Amino acid sequence: MPAHDLDLLTDAARAAGDIARGFFEGANRVWDKADGGPVGEADIAVDTYLRETLTAARPDYGWLSEETEDDPARLSARRLFVVDPIDGTRAFIAGEATWSHSIAVVEDGVVKAGVVYLPIKDRLFSARLGHGAELNGRPLAASAATRETGARILAARPALDDSHWAGGAPPVHRHFRPSLAYRLSLVGEGRFDGMLTLRDAWEWDIAAGSLIAAEGGAEVTDRTGAALRFNNRHPVTPGVIAAPHALHAALLERLLVRPL
Repeated sequence: MPAHDLDLLTDAARAAGDIARGFFEGANRVWDKADGGPVGEADIAVDTYLRETLTAARPDYGWLSEETEDDPARLSARRLFVVDPIDGTRAFIAGEATWSHSIAVVEDGVVKAGVVYLPIKDRLFSARLGHGAELNGRPLAASAATRETGARILAARPALDDSHWAGGAPPVHRHFRPSLAYRLSLVGEGRFDGMLTLRDAWEWDIAAGSLIAAEGGAEVTDRTGAALRFNNRHPVTPGVIAAPHALHAALLERLLVRPL
C-alpha cells in the first residue's frame, strides 16, 4: 500500500484510466441525472473502483464524489477524498480526448495532494502541497504573463460577456477545454496564462486542479478573490480565477462580482 497519499492517488488514477478506456473504446450506456446532466456506465464504474480502493487504503478518510450520494459524515472527517470520476462526461460521450479523472485529498479544508489524469492522452498532472506540481514526472511552472492584453485564458464564452466586466471584457485570447480540472492543470503547466469560471463550481471539479495550478505558481481564488476552502456543507465554490499574480490581480480588479 502506498505510504504517501499522492502515490495512492497516482496509482488509483492510472487504474481508473484502464477502466474508463474500456468504456470509451466500447459500449457506454448513458442516461440523464436528476439535474439534467449526463452520466454513463463509465462514470459509475470508475467511481465505484475509486471509492472502494481509496477508502480501503484510508478507512478514516471521508468521501465526496460527483457520482456518490453525499454523506454528511464527511463533514466531521478531518481528511477526505474529493473525486470527479470523469470530469468532462459530455466530451467522453462525444469521443473527445480531453476528459479526466480528478482525485484529491483535502485536510482541514485545504487540498494536500491532487492528481488529474487524462487517460487517452496519458497526461498525468500531480501535486503535493509545498512540493510543486508535475506532468508525467516533469516539474511544472505557470506562465509569467502580467497583462490582460493578449493573455491566453481558458474560459467558457459566457464568462467573457461584457456585462461581467468594468469597461467590457478584457482583451484576452479565449480558449476552451471541457474539463475544469484540466483547465486548471494547463495553467499550472504554463500552456495557458489563466483560467476562469464565474459560475459556482463543484468542489470535485476543481480540488485537484486548483492545487496543481497553485503549486505551478499561479494564484488561485474564487471569483471574489477569496481563498478556496473545501469540504463545505454545500460543496461548491463561487467560481474560480487562476493566473499568475499580476494577471490575476488585473482580472479581479476589472471583474464586476455579482451572483450568477
